[in-house]
Amino acid sequence: MQQGIGILLCGLFGTGTGSTVSVENVGLLGSTRIGSRRVIQICAGFMIFFSMLGKFGALFASIPFTIFAAVYCVLFGLVAAVGLSFLQFTNMNSMRNLFIVGVSIFLGLSVPEYFFRYSMAAQRGPAHTKAGWFNDYINTIFSSPPTVGLMVAVFLDNTLEVKDAGRDRGMPWWVPFRSFKGDSRNEEFYSLPFNLNRFFPPS
Repeated sequence: MQQGIGILLCGLFGTGTGSTVSVENVGLLGSTRIGSRRVIQICAGFMIFFSMLGKFGALFASIPFTIFAAVYCVLFGLVAAVGLSFLQFTNMNSMRNLFIVGVSIFLGLSVPEYFFRYSMAAQRGPAHTKAGWFNDYINTIFSSPPTVGLMVAVFLDNTLEVKDAGRDRGMPWWVPFRSFKGDSRNEEFYSLPFNLNRFFPPS
């Protein structure tokens, strides 16, 4: 229910996404092509409404685990495919881009696996200092495959041959979307709700 309220507030105040960030949200946005704040507002209302109904939660709890597993296999496979489809705007014949994608995927899978196996064997994470909050931050961040992959990809993309790699990075394709009036879809999908653009004009 708290997440539903948070997403509702995000939609009302005109944020582009909900109050949480996850790979599933990115895949859902990429597969449905829906970025409207209206959708976020309506979904938040449904979340709040159905969270108050115990019978609705019991309905989901009664679904067999094997069905959930099958749905997860399909959905996460689709999410992975959508994530890879974002690379269509980059030059995948470039050795620079191939290196970034390959290293990011490899480290995104291997580093969290190391943290997982270490935690299982030692009953604590690899980060083990006197500062408990620091340990929690490091062990949590590096146990997430998407987070590790993102950090590696961003670091490499902004340090390897950046000067002359604009076209290889797919930057020209995003030029129309950099300004609010650059593409007609921006105003349709990302304008503020309840005609608030009259009082808060987009930059």
